[in-house]
Amino acid sequence: MIATDDAIELEAERLLKALLHVDCDPRHRTWNLDTCRSIAPLTLEINRLKREKDAVILAHSYVEPEIIYGVADFRGDSYFLSMKAKEARAKVIVFAGVVFMAETAKILSPDATVLVPDRGSGCSLADSLTGAQLRQLKALYPDAAVVCYINSTADVKAESDVCVTSGNVYHIVEHLPQRRILFVPDRLMGQNLRDELKRRGVDKEIITSDGTCMVHDQFGPADIAAARAQFPGLKVVSHPECTPEVAAVSDFVGSTGAMMKFVRATAAPYYLMLTECGLVGRLQVEDPEKNFIGGCRLCPYMKLNSLEKIRDALRAPTPEQIVTLDEDIRRRAARCIERMFQLAPTD
Repeated sequence: MIATDDAIELEAERLLKALLHVDCDPRHRTWNLDTCRSIAPLTLEINRLKREKDAVILAHSYVEPEIIYGVADFRGDSYFLSMKAKEARAKVIVFAGVVFMAETAKILSPDATVLVPDRGSGCSLADSLTGAQLRQLKALYPDAAVVCYINSTADVKAESDVCVTSGNVYHIVEHLPQRRILFVPDRLMGQNLRDELKRRGVDKEIITSDGTCMVHDQFGPADIAAARAQFPGLKVVSHPECTPEVAAVSDFVGSTGAMMKFVRATAAPYYLMLTECGLVGRLQVEDPEKNFIGGCRLCPYMKLNSLEKIRDALRAPTPEQIVTLDEDIRRRAARCIERMFQLAPTD
């Protein structure tokens, strides 16, 4: 079905209203009516296909703004989208993010067809550790509770006792009965976890594997010092995937969702967001009165998602776009994630 000129114009106006304030754009586009007219036929088709296929689109905050505000049914961080995947009753789930997130959706919604727009959308953290490698680590520390960050593959989750996100990791690890914790796959988050638990007076031994996020491990204290010198009153907001040195000199450290809440609740002349640039784009849309200075980094994997690939996956998915999991791995990974839901704080 070809959209009429009137439908395209109305859709372009809707998109412009949402995207007008996005300045942090990887393609350096100016969001005007012409730009929105160029993508309106795609968003109209995708939204029509969603209705026809009984599909829902989950979009991580790091993907392109036209996906988040043009076709996504839910947008947010890993934990929020995990909850939405669990609650989904749709026949089809399209996960605009990275592959491990689509795997999580399949773990939690096994009867749904789960689609990933681009199978190449990996993750430097998730790809740093396999289930077989984790089994070798577990053999070295048989008394340790195995805690995996949600940025991990399904086979790693299947080998773990409990999954955590950057928003609930401190609470969950603090309340585990085991003193020794094998935390995978993020070495830097493990170091931040170690420091925070020590600050709280919690006696835990944290052992980590060696993965890092290729976005968040690039920030350094010198970036912060230079920005503070140039922008008095600046608030520095960072992610726990950053180095402990960056965390120590930030005004706030938290998950993607917590970072957004901090910005909304805090008055400051400027903000430096040490995370993926997609989050800055969201804040520019949802908090247009705030001023953000440069500093964010692009995730090349997240940016592999596109409207065209989402449309094609909904039209006729290729085998590579369909997420399948061994049922034994899926069940064991589901237990790991369900324990996170049980142990996560409720406030």
